[in-house]
Amino acid sequence: MKQLLKTYFGYDEFRPLQEDIINNVLNKKDTFVLMPTGGGKSLCYQLPALKFEGLTLVISPLIALMKDQVDALKANGIAAEYINSSLPYQEIAQIQRNVSEGKVKILYLAPERLALGQFQSFLQTLKISLIAIDEAHCISQWGHDFRPDYRNLKLFRKQFSQVPIIALTATATLKVREDIVEQLSLNNPKICVSSFDRENLSFLITRKRKAFDKLVRILEKHKNESAIIYCFSRKDTEKIAEDLKIEGFNALPYHAGLNSEIRKRNQELFIKDEVSIIVATIAFGMGIDKPDIRLVVHYTFPKTLEGYYQEVGRAGRDGLPSECVLFYSYGDRMKHEFFIDKMEDINEQNNALKKLDQVVEYCEQTECRRKFILNYFGEEYVQRGGCGACDICLSPQVKFDATEISQKILSCVIKTGNRFGKKYVIDVLEGRSTEQIMNNRHNTISVFNIVDDFTDEEMKDIMRSLITLNFLQVAGGRYPTLSITNKGINFLKEKELLELSKTQEDTRDLYENIPKQEIEYDHNLFEKLRALRKQIADKNKLPPFAIFGDTSLQEMAYYFPSDKNNFSRIEGVGIKKLESFGSAFLEIINNYIKENNIAPLEIPDRGKRRVNRIKRLVKTGMSRYTKTKEMILEKLPLSEIAKEEGFTEGTIMKHLEILLEADKNLDIEYLKPPEERLEKIKNAFEECGDERLKPVFEFLDEEFSYDEIRSGKMFL
Repeated sequence: MKQLLKTYFGYDEFRPLQEDIINNVLNKKDTFVLMPTGGGKSLCYQLPALKFEGLTLVISPLIALMKDQVDALKANGIAAEYINSSLPYQEIAQIQRNVSEGKVKILYLAPERLALGQFQSFLQTLKISLIAIDEAHCISQWGHDFRPDYRNLKLFRKQFSQVPIIALTATATLKVREDIVEQLSLNNPKICVSSFDRENLSFLITRKRKAFDKLVRILEKHKNESAIIYCFSRKDTEKIAEDLKIEGFNALPYHAGLNSEIRKRNQELFIKDEVSIIVATIAFGMGIDKPDIRLVVHYTFPKTLEGYYQEVGRAGRDGLPSECVLFYSYGDRMKHEFFIDKMEDINEQNNALKKLDQVVEYCEQTECRRKFILNYFGEEYVQRGGCGACDICLSPQVKFDATEISQKILSCVIKTGNRFGKKYVIDVLEGRSTEQIMNNRHNTISVFNIVDDFTDEEMKDIMRSLITLNFLQVAGGRYPTLSITNKGINFLKEKELLELSKTQEDTRDLYENIPKQEIEYDHNLFEKLRALRKQIADKNKLPPFAIFGDTSLQEMAYYFPSDKNNFSRIEGVGIKKLESFGSAFLEIINNYIKENNIAPLEIPDRGKRRVNRIKRLVKTGMSRYTKTKEMILEKLPLSEIAKEEGFTEGTIMKHLEILLEADKNLDIEYLKPPEERLEKIKNAFEECGDERLKPVFEFLDEEFSYDEIRSGKMFL
């Protein structure tokens, strides 16, 4: 199986759980797979399909996703096709002939197709070895994305009783899992639940104030990288896409109200890297398999945590660092509630409100975001010191004595009867004589007008912390109310001291200054390889990622493989791709090696590869830069810092550039070269341009090292 994995997909090792799942499928047993988006679910049925003699059927509700996956499979040399409503009748007929003749190994289908009696009869004529049901949560009425057409899938167990079924989903609670197994009549299935932790993703939440200006700053940080922006309405998607164009960004809208041809064209332009930003409605969803999306923004927060985690899961599916940003406001909550109120089924309405409350709780957390969301999906997160990759863990936490203000808030909740919301409690504490307060005579109680040293927003932040600490609890519903818990009562009785973290708007709202996390590689070579990838993709009418993913290009730009043997060791390079594209990429790499006098690096075994440092880098967040910063503040020479951290001086210089982007006041004056030498470096850059170091190095007759030139450049 590992040979097939390398030959067709270019990987040396399986991801966690993949090998166990594949072995179970090969033993022709039913399997249920719960694995987060980007965790490698598709391989769990694509690889067994190559081993089985007959056809593998894949049911997917996402038409666009089918095309992406089939394109990628074909690029890997695997015979795959799809049938859905986007194809003309003649093309469907030809595909069915090819399937009947055994020319296709994997066939993707939309669930609606199974409702057609004629198509059911066609399936009966085939030798089917495996049935894969993707997005399996769609069969459950308890799932967040129920599709009635999925109920047609019951026929598989009746008509193909001996064929193993693998059901896969990225988001399912225990109740939904049990419902999927029952609805599909899975026979004693192996239940495989992967970790939900996507270590390469950063989770960042910001207040929705001056939102568009913030969005522009965030997108500037991800210039020329693929991004999805989710909005509440079709109108919002079109307005934001248009406004972004005015700001100079390449953006297009995508929603169900667009003409199907326009929608298809916009999506293809995005997949082909000709448009970098798609602005889409949350309700419609994209369903694309593009692995190199570096940014997912929720301009309006989602209705459920299941939907949110599935949508952010579209970022960084190639395992490289990517960001997930959510804009949060109470106004957007009201938008969701407006539509929830229109639900006729009271149970459905209550369930929707409960799920919305969970999203609000996630947004109002004062502790690690990653920990909260993993706990929601039933997974314990025990990382000490936080995840280092969410706005809570990345923002400096300033503690303050919150004992007195917390006592006042809790006392007010008790004295007003444990039946009002945050705003009412704040109005009482700050002495606002509203009509409701006057009618309730709460202007006469002892806690009326006893707070004048906190703003409304600061009070709300403190209340959120008290809820998180379980001193207060929130009753769900249309108008959430606060009540004190036993723990809160004990806090008042025992007169305990309480320190809380102060929310700092400048760090919470300007987190986009946090440097991007990435591995070290030659960016100039990466861009040259990226341009070649686009050229080859256009020629072959494929999306660029179907040629090679960013992970492969970054490895090429780090190791500089100079021959086919070493090139084949790059992740994502299988035999088919080596034969088809190897020579063209090697020509670019070897020319670059020659022009820049670079010595290729030995490519170690996959388990020891430097690229694996990506995950550790994201997991530890800013820790690697923090260590560099601490030594810079101690005025240590670069050589000593490099030795201490185990990096080259050039790498420490890159750290320094990132730190200076985040803190322009960082004092590095002691690293400044002598004035005479700095002047020579300055003249060389003016003569040669300010982009590349090699021309400057040669202009200076190799009198200066690259590191000294790079150091001097920072002071120009």
